[in-house]
Amino acid sequence: MSIQSVTQEVLNKLLSATEAPCISLYMPTHRTHPENKQDLIRYKNLLKQVRESVTEKYPTADNDKLLAPFEALAMDQEYWNHAGDGLAVLGSSEHFEVIRLQLPVEALVMVADSFHTKPLRNILQSKDRYHVLALTLDDIHLYEGNRYSLHEIDLPDDFPKTIEAALGKELTEKHSTVASYGGVSGNSTNMHHGQGGKKEEIDNDAERFFRVVSNDVYERYSNPEGIPLILATLPEHHSLYKEVDKNPFLLPKGIDINPQAVSIEKLTELSWEVMQPVYLKQLETLSEKYNQVKSKGLGSDSMDEVLEAAESGRVETILLESHRVIADRLRNKETGTYEMADSTQPVLDDQLDDLGELVQKMGGTVVIIPKEQMPSQTGIAAIFRY
Repeated sequence: MSIQSVTQEVLNKLLSATEAPCISLYMPTHRTHPENKQDLIRYKNLLKQVRESVTEKYPTADNDKLLAPFEALAMDQEYWNHAGDGLAVLGSSEHFEVIRLQLPVEALVMVADSFHTKPLRNILQSKDRYHVLALTLDDIHLYEGNRYSLHEIDLPDDFPKTIEAALGKELTEKHSTVASYGGVSGNSTNMHHGQGGKKEEIDNDAERFFRVVSNDVYERYSNPEGIPLILATLPEHHSLYKEVDKNPFLLPKGIDINPQAVSIEKLTELSWEVMQPVYLKQLETLSEKYNQVKSKGLGSDSMDEVLEAAESGRVETILLESHRVIADRLRNKETGTYEMADSTQPVLDDQLDDLGELVQKMGGTVVIIPKEQMPSQTGIAAIFRY
């Protein structure tokens, strides 16, 4: 069974689903024993809720066939032994995705005409996402993080992970292997091995190595994702890397450290120290822009006004409060007409989720904001194009 990470590609696939019923199951999971022993039990209990909801809301659906992949996941002991911090399982007659999440989510089951994707967009569309490039002359590692955690990205086989892989035959013949030893203090000692090693040749190779790495990181990760990049490397490598780097997402401030010498927990802490002021400034800028345009009639926090603007494609940017659910459903996105769902239904879709999906489909930008940073009390703050 294929286990995915949350990416924009996966999200787009889910947003394109039109077949009903669409089942969305979210739950927190645990990485270590003994907490992870309870995860499978919780999953099976949520699966019971799924079956009850499907039976009640879609009585003509082939429940056994629809739920077969969900049941198969319950039997996959390998997954439950290596869970992340959260789990999303989304399935319909044509789609089935198991997504390992790097941060906890609230337990939730929704059965509706479309997938509930807001928890995934909470991750992708939050302004606290960033990359960390852990760079040494021996190898590199790339991480994706947020305020809660940092996890390593599985780089493809053709990615230049080492200086030999990056330069190949162009590697200076007399290049001497450099082993850099250092810690958080940034102190290091370079040990040169091999015959005829010259500092000029080593610096030249390092410069070309950094140039190749910089280009690949930008083309494959920074440009597609559009999130900040933090460089973690020894102090003597920062200036050389920045000389050859053309990545506009690279933050001016990096981490002066030998990334091989610290734990992932320590790297997470140091990374967020760099990212937090950038993150808070981005939210402050968005809030200021919203308040400015609202005073001119080009912004609103009213659900009715924002729905009307979203329908006509006038929403440029919408801020949505994270972890907030307004349990009413936009029923007919194809025709652009909306009506409230029957409040007696056992499981309702999230109107904020549907609204964010609509804005994104109409070419607008969706940003998920923590409650304490939202410039409104309604869970919505929209900036209009006109």
